[in-house]
Amino acid sequence: MISIKVPFWLRFVSLLGVILLCTAAGLYGYRWYNRPVTLTLAVGSIDGEAASAMSMIANQLASDGASVRLKVVDTGTAIEAGKQFTAGNVDLAAVRGDVGDLSQAQAIVVLSHVTVLLIAPPGSSIDGIDKLKGRTVGVLGGEVNAKVVDALNNAYDLARNKAVFKNLSLQDARQAVQSKQVSALLVVIPLTQKYLTLVKGFFPQGTKATPVLIPIDSAAAIAEANRAYESFDVPKGTLRGSPPVPDDDLTTLRTSLYLVARKSVSADVATSLTQSILKVRRELLGENPLFAQITAPSTDADAYLPVHPGALAVYNATTQSFMDEYGNYIYLGPMILGGIASVLAAAWKFLGIGQPEFREGPLDTLYGLARRIRTVNSDSELSGIEEEIDNILKAERLKAEAGDENAVDAATLNVVAHRLENLIHDRRAMLLAKPPIAAVA
Repeated sequence: MISIKVPFWLRFVSLLGVILLCTAAGLYGYRWYNRPVTLTLAVGSIDGEAASAMSMIANQLASDGASVRLKVVDTGTAIEAGKQFTAGNVDLAAVRGDVGDLSQAQAIVVLSHVTVLLIAPPGSSIDGIDKLKGRTVGVLGGEVNAKVVDALNNAYDLARNKAVFKNLSLQDARQAVQSKQVSALLVVIPLTQKYLTLVKGFFPQGTKATPVLIPIDSAAAIAEANRAYESFDVPKGTLRGSPPVPDDDLTTLRTSLYLVARKSVSADVATSLTQSILKVRRELLGENPLFAQITAPSTDADAYLPVHPGALAVYNATTQSFMDEYGNYIYLGPMILGGIASVLAAAWKFLGIGQPEFREGPLDTLYGLARRIRTVNSDSELSGIEEEIDNILKAERLKAEAGDENAVDAATLNVVAHRLENLIHDRRAMLLAKPPIAAVA
């Protein structure tokens, strides 16, 4: 074999290039593994407030450097948000529990509770649902509240009593009340100051102008038949403090606005999202009181909307412990460090740093003489080689007599010397057998 000695500078440059390449690949892999996961979120409401609130959360997640980010898609209405989610076009959606197909939905958090309010204008004689017979009720939000209307119709047989429900836009509600096109309004809102002020603005204002809240006495029966709803008591003075409206706790219906995820969203991502939203809730509470209503969904096994396993781990405090999360790293760490040490040792050897220079020993010299013997062209050269062999053998015997551990043992020397003697004999015989070269005239 032909041995090629690579210059030190070339070995150093090659090793440096490999190190840089591996470092770049490692950094790229680390950044790829730790890159933020972006989930698309469909949200919509007739006043645009839902999209605005979710955009605030998305911006705060980005500012905090959260591992999960949100891309908010404003669909205009809660119904359209539900359709986008059902079609699989988005990962998340803000949906009401009574709107759309939620068969593929798993709850992350409850964003808000929304309460059904039936409100008659000041001075109205309508103080119960039975008095809506032959009346027109304006439904704020239209189609999104269709299931609420169906629930009331089924419970009170309003259709047979010729009660009419008319869909109204946000802009038309005040005019419809003032012109008496409707005898009452049905609204489904969070009980926050902003929305209560909005509702009060639909009716005449004044000290004696107090709207009439109509109770839904059959709320418990409705909730029993439709698990999207629950019976809820509106606290005294919610709509107005003095005189209080209502003047006592008032029974009605309530449903929830959920942030839901598709079942395909991984548990780790859902866990990170849940933790981040609960953290952001505290940070943004002062900017929007609506965030105070963000809470955990029901974690009961028979809950109306099942909780995503990743979110459930947060609520049940069963997220991975330190050893669960980093046990593999602790176990694999020494193995990885051992591998790195082996690589460094190989690199050190490749560079040849600290290694003694190779010195040719007596056996190497003797083996080299064998190649020379085969190519000599005169007896005198063979005699010179014989003298070199004698000198090497003499030197090794002297080293052995002096107790040098590096001396070649006599048996090995005899074998090599005998082989060389045979080669010299054969070469000398070959030279004597050659005919003399004739002189050129």
